[in-house]
Amino acid sequence: MRQFSVLSAAAALSMAIAAPALAADVPAPPPAAPAAPAAKSTPFDLAFGVKFTTNYMFRGISQSNRNPAPQAYVEAQFLDNLIYVNAFYSKVDLVTRPAAETDIAVGIRPKLGPLNFDIGWMMYGYPKERRLFNPYSPVEYTGYTGVFEAPAILSPKNTDFQEIHAAVSGDIGDFTLGAGVYYAWNWLGTGAPATYVNGTLKYTIPESVTAAAFPGKISFSGELGYYDLGRTAWNYGAVKLKSYTTWNVGASYNYKNLTVDLRYSDTNLSKQNCFLNTSDPRGFATGSGRSSWCGATFLATVSVDFTLSGLQEALAR
Repeated sequence: MRQFSVLSAAAALSMAIAAPALAADVPAPPPAAPAAPAAKSTPFDLAFGVKFTTNYMFRGISQSNRNPAPQAYVEAQFLDNLIYVNAFYSKVDLVTRPAAETDIAVGIRPKLGPLNFDIGWMMYGYPKERRLFNPYSPVEYTGYTGVFEAPAILSPKNTDFQEIHAAVSGDIGDFTLGAGVYYAWNWLGTGAPATYVNGTLKYTIPESVTAAAFPGKISFSGELGYYDLGRTAWNYGAVKLKSYTTWNVGASYNYKNLTVDLRYSDTNLSKQNCFLNTSDPRGFATGSGRSSWCGATFLATVSVDFTLSGLQEALAR
């Protein structure tokens, strides 16, 4: 999140103008400080980075079968980051065995006073995936709606899906608050509509407090979200997916380009309902009809982030 500050020399300027009218026994005010230079405009910038996480969690559900995943991103930013184009890569271990997750996003980030907005579109891509068929059918499983027989086709052939979003964040002192809504009309290629709403809160310890002990910033943050999932298309059984609540809390340490984040994540989905939403192959193979992809987990993430403008400034020193 970006912080905003307003610098003004108006008060000092008004004192300087009024100085000749003061009585002789009143000392003149100190000279006005020179005006701060105007912020440099950045018509184009490039942000990029890599990270390694012990468990790729997305809205409370593991995308890497609770295993580690390397990730990378690159983002082109135009007109002081008003317009952006973003590409993201991550290793995944999902039902359809895609080679990776490759996302593309475009959007705008307008600013209104202390508020930062993000309005955009994203395509979640899963290249080289394969449709999952049920080799154990007919077998009965126990789900939240009771006993059901698993269909022969367990996943779409193509789980790529699109999503639009609108989010806002703002700073109040050392706190950053945020909220967003995300809507997909064909979630994971199942035909089910999906709406995710969330709220976030972050507190950053002032550097004046931590500087005496060590350089860098320490932050504490959390997210509370609700995923409203609809009914799949008729050819996937017209199954009503289970909506759920997810949350995470954690702490991060940032020093220059390096960030280390430790986090706890969980949902209110039972293992049966998690299996219903994910079609975790292990639930079919064991006959349990259960999945641990949505359960409580601790994860650690190490990331390194750069901007082209930041590198240019470092080289110019």
